[in-house]
Amino acid sequence: MRKYLNIILLVLTMNFTYAADLVDDIIARGTLRVGTTGDYKPFTYIENDNYTGYDIEIAKLIAKELGVKVEFIPTTWKNLVADLNSEKYDVAMGGITRTTYRQINSEISKPYLIFGKCFLVRRGNSSKYNSIESINNPNVKVGVNIGGTNEKFADEYLNNANIIRYKNNLDVPLAVENGNVDVMVTETPEAIVYEKTNEKLEGVLIDKPLTKSQMGYLIKKDQIHLLNTINFILEELELKGSVDEVKKSYLN
Repeated sequence: MRKYLNIILLVLTMNFTYAADLVDDIIARGTLRVGTTGDYKPFTYIENDNYTGYDIEIAKLIAKELGVKVEFIPTTWKNLVADLNSEKYDVAMGGITRTTYRQINSEISKPYLIFGKCFLVRRGNSSKYNSIESINNPNVKVGVNIGGTNEKFADEYLNNANIIRYKNNLDVPLAVENGNVDVMVTETPEAIVYEKTNEKLEGVLIDKPLTKSQMGYLIKKDQIHLLNTINFILEELELKGSVDEVKKSYLN
C-alpha cells in the first residue's frame, strides 16, 4: 500500500513541477525576459546599441501592464524554439511566423499581422526577378537567413537557384545592395521598409505575395496561463489604442 502511495505522491510532484506558473515567476522576478533576434526590420533590430522595432515596443507595453521591467535576450532563428523551451527567456518576439512546427513545440499567441513571402532586389531589377520561375535557376544567387521560414521557402521552391545562407538576416539586404546576391527571399513588411529607406532596393510581389501567413509571439509549451495573460494584455492594449500608435510608428 505504501508503495502505491509513494508512486501517487511522485506523480503529483512531477505534475506540480511541470505546471509551475511562469506568470508568478515573472512577477516575483520583476522582469519579463524576451528573446529576440534583433535582425528583422521593422519588428526587431538594434539602433544606437538598443533594441528597437514594433515588437520591441509591444514587449515594453506588455511588461508595463505586468508591472515589471523588460529584458531583451539575443537568440537566433535557428534556436528560437529550443532557447525558449530551455527557459533562456519567457516569450519570443520579433516578426515570428506562426507555423505548425512552432505550434507543436510551443504555444503561440493570437495573430497580429497577415503578411506573405516576396522578394527584395536591386532597384531596376523587379521585372527581371518577378516570379519563382525567373529566379529558380543556377545563375541566380538567392540570399536567405539561416533557420527561418525564408530559408525553408527557398529550399522548397528555389532549390535550383544558388542559395547563399547568412547567419544574420540584416546581412542579406546588404548583400543585395552590394550585388553579392541577386534576390533576397523576404516578407512584405520587411520589403516595404527597405524599399522606403534604401534607394538602391525595391520589393517584388509586395502587392501579390506568394504566400499568406500570420505573426505571433511564442511562449513555452504548456504555459497556458502566460499565453492567456499575454493575449489578454494585447486585447487591452488594442482597446486603449496603444497598439495602433506603435503600428503608426513602425508598420505604416
